Amino acid sequence: MRILIWHVHGSWLNAFVQGGHEYLLPVTPGRGPDGRGRARTWDWPPNVRELTPDQLVDAEVDVAVLQRPHEEQLAQVWLRRSLGDRIPIIYVEHNTPRADASTTRHPMADRADVRLVHVTHFNDLMWDAGKTSTTVIEHGVVDPGDRYTGELPHVGVVINEPIRRGRVTGTDLLARFADVAPIDVFGMRVDGLGGALSIDPARLSEYEDPPQRQLHKELPRRRVYLHPMRWTSLGLSLIEAMMLGMPVVALAATAAPDAVPPDGGVVCADIETLRAAVRGYLHEPEHARKAGSAGRRSALARFGVGRFVADWDRLLNEVAA
Repeated sequence: MRILIWHVHGSWLNAFVQGGHEYLLPVTPGRGPDGRGRARTWDWPPNVRELTPDQLVDAEVDVAVLQRPHEEQLAQVWLRRSLGDRIPIIYVEHNTPRADASTTRHPMADRADVRLVHVTHFNDLMWDAGKTSTTVIEHGVVDPGDRYTGELPHVGVVINEPIRRGRVTGTDLLARFADVAPIDVFGMRVDGLGGALSIDPARLSEYEDPPQRQLHKELPRRRVYLHPMRWTSLGLSLIEAMMLGMPVVALAATAAPDAVPPDGGVVCADIETLRAAVRGYLHEPEHARKAGSAGRRSALARFGVGRFVADWDRLLNEVAA
């Protein structure tokens, strides 16, 4: 099947392109947000093809998978064909509603020609999609391997743009853990965070490997993974941490309580409970290792890329029929 899709969320797309279809990714000069093309962080198969807007005019497309509202108009301009009637539309919603959670209307609400896919049941519950048909396909993650050593009695955190996103990603909560253990924050644009919160940003640019490989090498050297997100969808970094074999301590918000097994970590809304959990894992390395192993088993079973690809194949075949 030939699938038109934009490179928006690289970690999610890394699992999506493992399905064996032909993936057509728009690419533009400068590789801006609407034309990033193939990833430079992941090793994607050759059936992930870059096409310029001019090349898309003659491209055969079976399904358009959209992730942002304006992509529908972009697709129709670049393909010079209408979507919906001639090309089925699937819209993937990666995020939680940004305003009033339970009453926010989705941009694709009341569309008979769109199948709306949510990445968590929590998101499906919160968005008001009206009469639009919805499906939940939970995340899939390519197994990075059991790499946990926990050799550093530090806390590992992954947040992209922690300063700009602030309370949404729980950046303000990190200071509450700074007296428990050194905190190493990985992610994009973390410069300046250390001075603000007495936290050491672990800049991936310091390492030689590509960023994703750097993260999978450096993160599991930390004793415990902390997930302070207040209001984001289920972060792939949390799933990756569990697959790496790390014990996790997470804020009980959005889909996190449902994703972490009871023996794989501690999930709670009480910061003091989370502080105590971090302290316990730091002081009991064997306890940390056992929790990490349990979390890894759970993550592989629930979020393995094989299940993810199979779910997507069923949906793609249904909408393209």
